[in-house]
Amino acid sequence: MENRAEKTSETSATRQADAPPVSWQDGALTGFEHRYATVDGVRMHYVTGGNPAGETLVLVAGFPQSWYAWRQVMALMGKNYRIIAPDLPGQGDSDRPESGYDTRSLAEKVHGLLEQLNVDRYFLAAHDVGAWVAWPYAALYGDEIKRLALLDAGIPGVTLPDALPVTPDKAWKTWHFAFHIIPDLPEALIAGRERLYLEWFLRRKTACPAVFTDADIDEYLRVMNVSGGLRAGLAYYRLVALSASQNRALLAEGKIRMPILAISAEQGSIADMAAPLRAFAENVSGVRVPNCGHFIPEEQPQVVAKELSAFFL
Repeated sequence: MENRAEKTSETSATRQADAPPVSWQDGALTGFEHRYATVDGVRMHYVTGGNPAGETLVLVAGFPQSWYAWRQVMALMGKNYRIIAPDLPGQGDSDRPESGYDTRSLAEKVHGLLEQLNVDRYFLAAHDVGAWVAWPYAALYGDEIKRLALLDAGIPGVTLPDALPVTPDKAWKTWHFAFHIIPDLPEALIAGRERLYLEWFLRRKTACPAVFTDADIDEYLRVMNVSGGLRAGLAYYRLVALSASQNRALLAEGKIRMPILAISAEQGSIADMAAPLRAFAENVSGVRVPNCGHFIPEEQPQVVAKELSAFFL
């Protein structure tokens, strides 16, 4: 009787099956595939591929974009690096939760994704709002990051000024900060005009507007038009004061220690990202990309790939 009871107990235990994540190849990016993972109840989309034996490179995009912003850089760097390009919560094909758009919360979600993928040492490169997220990420998980690259972004509470410029030669680059923060009005004015808004936002902020094809605009329009897409994109800005407060608290714990490369653009948002960052990080180098506007990974992907590869050596 005792042996039969033991046997029954063993056979009734639930086993964990061996099942790989569902994935599918990207139609235009050879060697890369799309996957999903759920982190603290939020389903996150990411694209991964490249050299499985190479060191890991994590790429984070900004507003109003997605992993797709890095596609050309991924194609150039995939030979040498294993690349992971997540969509932040509220971005691309990831979930758009009702809350959690402060940059510390977003950093925790990205870290949770990498934990699930058993990735604990890597390079990190981030642009725009992605760079906002990368800063608290570096403060919280700095021992995991080998080197950090930040592209054309003022960091809330660190290098982003409290008062944005209002002169005509500069205000067109930053007017959207105040606009996005206003409750309800942006949604009312943009709804039904998303393509007009995206075309202005993407093509006006480049040195050459032809960089963004109609197909590219279609892709960014697709993810903005997903239910909650516009709300989530604006939420990054609406919580910028909280993100700034969080960053100021993290600064009190000391400077960022890993080497940082700050990549600016001749016609970007910030003329020299590196200079103001040196007050808050121990090792900052800078490079400015000529013939380039704000969207550096798509305007000058060859230069970005070259500079990142040299920095990550």
